[in-house]
Amino acid sequence: MRQRRVMSMVTGFVLAAGALFGAGPSAAAPRPVAVDAPPAEFGNDWHDPLTAAPPLAVPPTRSCRVTLGEARFRDFTPYRGSYTPPDKCGDRWNKVVLRLEGKVKGRQYDRLGYLHVGGVEVLRTSTPQPSPDGITWSVEKDVTRYSDTFRRPQSVEMLIGNVVDETYTGVIDVKATLTFYAAEGRTRPAATPDRVLTLQGEKGDTLTTPRNSERVLAEVYATGSGGGCEEYWYLAVPEKAPYSCKAPDGPYREVQIKVDGRLAGIAAPFPTVWTGGWSNPFLWYVVPGPRALDIKPLQYDLTPFAGLLNDGRPHRVEVGVVGVPAEAAGWSTPVNVLVWQDHGSRVVTGALTRHAEGVPVNSTRYTPGSEHRLDTRGGHRLSVTGHLNTSHGRVETRISRALTHTSVHRWTDGESLDALKGDWTDDETVTTRGAHGPERSAETNRTYTMDGTTTLGAGDRLRTVLSLGDRARTEHRTGGRRTAFTELDDGYRGDATYTTNVPRDQRHAVGTTGERYRFYGSDGTCYDRGLKTVQGTLVEDRRYC
Repeated sequence: MRQRRVMSMVTGFVLAAGALFGAGPSAAAPRPVAVDAPPAEFGNDWHDPLTAAPPLAVPPTRSCRVTLGEARFRDFTPYRGSYTPPDKCGDRWNKVVLRLEGKVKGRQYDRLGYLHVGGVEVLRTSTPQPSPDGITWSVEKDVTRYSDTFRRPQSVEMLIGNVVDETYTGVIDVKATLTFYAAEGRTRPAATPDRVLTLQGEKGDTLTTPRNSERVLAEVYATGSGGGCEEYWYLAVPEKAPYSCKAPDGPYREVQIKVDGRLAGIAAPFPTVWTGGWSNPFLWYVVPGPRALDIKPLQYDLTPFAGLLNDGRPHRVEVGVVGVPAEAAGWSTPVNVLVWQDHGSRVVTGALTRHAEGVPVNSTRYTPGSEHRLDTRGGHRLSVTGHLNTSHGRVETRISRALTHTSVHRWTDGESLDALKGDWTDDETVTTRGAHGPERSAETNRTYTMDGTTTLGAGDRLRTVLSLGDRARTEHRTGGRRTAFTELDDGYRGDATYTTNVPRDQRHAVGTTGERYRFYGSDGTCYDRGLKTVQGTLVEDRRYC
């Protein structure tokens, strides 16, 4: 098939630049690469999906690969199997890499999926839409932090819910593997959580932590999806406005986590656009939007609550999405809890000493007219502090988090014009102060952007112009002095047009899409790659450092 260059989507927690990929300019691949001349319009085949994200760095040590499962998804029946740890790479690894390989051809929607090992969600994904001739793709993810789960035999469950019939013919064929890289010689074991827990109980909302926990981190794979309006939650309007997707409180969304009924963490959901989003699949056939194929979990540091959680009793942990109408479905919020233990203590005591919640803000202003307009401003603040009496002295942890949402939504009657410009920020500072040594802090500033317009013009020609941004900057300080920083800027831009309400071969689709992924670190890391496609052909793959 034409243009069959298999590329992989690679992700990982950006905690240290060198842990994600090779540091410094030497990490860059040759530039630019060879490209093909584009056709006049989309045909029956196009380049396999790819992103500009960096490859994962792995050590030059022994490796062992284990297959988690292989399945051909035609419906909503999960694959169920079992996992056995490798026996030739030890049980303290430097890195563990998950790889999902997929292929599909024919006609099919984008589908949402998950992979669980021992009940722990290790991947939440969606699929690219296929060409008639077929596509292949892969996703790689650093899952080293789940090492505690991988050290024991576990059950495996995987599902990419699908519908196959006379119209939608694409069977989704996937294979999932884990590759373990041994810690040997100068390559040390990765520092990972001691325990990886899931919520238990009849309602799946009960957590019991080890009594000597000294750090507790929850991660929530929150996705608004399922084909309803919550898939496009950022476009929702109040009841009084004439639009197809409505919510009483408008588009403001916030993912909250509570411990025993008390607010313990807040986060802004990422405005993910799936590969059929904005009524225009031609935007996403080759370059998906940020995070679309590997959903990053929202993280909540629950360490200020560890003194409460360490009492040996089960505690209620609940996740909810603010702004979702009571009768609406479409949000999924599976939870993993990562725990670090104090091995010098059998029981770590402590207390929550401060809990300050700001007044939530959610203001919408609807302006009717030949072009309707909805202005939205929202936000929330939360600060919690707690201390723990550990074997190395009393440690105080303070978490401060602030969210904002600003958007302008414009549309016409019949929605032949539909446009949104939105910005979301999620700023978090984690500060720790021990009995000995200076105060340490990590500040993360996240910004998500969306600027798009869809128009339906003469001859039923639908055009979508859309840009998306995923940015984050993290600074680490010791005693007030900056010791490290990382900076991520992942930007997507697309412009695609096709004829609606006609058979596929009469759409006369054209489109230009691109991604620029930049990542810098205080250790000298410089990664900067840009992609550009025209009519599904890769015409530019450039490395800037």
